[in-house]
Amino acid sequence: MPSVSADQIASFQEDGYLIIRGLFDAEEAGILRAAAQADQSFQDHAYDLEDGEGGKAQLVLWNSAGEDLWGAIARSERVVNAMEDLLGDEVYHYHSKMSIKQPRTGGAWSWHQDYGYWYQNGCLFPDMGSAFIAVDPNTRANGCLQVLKGSHKMGRIEHGRYGDQTGADPERTDEATKVMELVYVELNPGDTLFFHSNLLHRSDQNTSSDPRWSLICCYNTKHNDPYKDSHHPRYAPLEKLPDTAIKEMGAKLFESKTDFWDPAADATTGAGEKAST
Repeated sequence: MPSVSADQIASFQEDGYLIIRGLFDAEEAGILRAAAQADQSFQDHAYDLEDGEGGKAQLVLWNSAGEDLWGAIARSERVVNAMEDLLGDEVYHYHSKMSIKQPRTGGAWSWHQDYGYWYQNGCLFPDMGSAFIAVDPNTRANGCLQVLKGSHKMGRIEHGRYGDQTGADPERTDEATKVMELVYVELNPGDTLFFHSNLLHRSDQNTSSDPRWSLICCYNTKHNDPYKDSHHPRYAPLEKLPDTAIKEMGAKLFESKTDFWDPAADATTGAGEKAST
């Protein structure tokens, strides 16, 4: 699969993000959704994040891009090659996480930059980014990601404890919303948002009857190897996997569960719908 074009790189540099529709096709999106529902570890290891407004977001985080389906996605050539082109260097897997907003109770996230946190881990430069992959449809109703277009150019904003969440300085973000375009990132399953670590983003509560699960694969550049140890890894070469690995992994996962996963039915369900932190 070809990587991103020169125009897409320019768009990412100008806006701080890039949406690639259908980066994962309907069959692959079906594999992701079924595997997420079937993976008991997401139920066992999700921790709750109260939003101070009566909602509760959930997050599951892991550092290793291993030999399972989630590792195959984080190491897939289509994702890693795109991220390397967008950030202009070799990248390594920094961590991955599943962001979960359950129907009607899923909590909001306040304005923040990922580098607002990652700065504390010894990363000297904001040359980092994330691939936000829609597992479920992401809509305004179920709390899709919102971004401030071009806000990565502001540099790192001071982050602290404001209310019930740790986020970006609200005085500065309030002013930023007056001069920058607010974009609701509505995604179908398999659509992917690549965004810069200094891009301001937030999301509303999930007030709908539909879940909103999103897989986020985060990357750091080789030249930005942290100068100190933290809870996320330092540089190690990332072994890329061919794009075919995801369907091969799905076939192994569901070979004895054909009653659980029907890719044709899943593709039909998601076709007319729109589908982050």
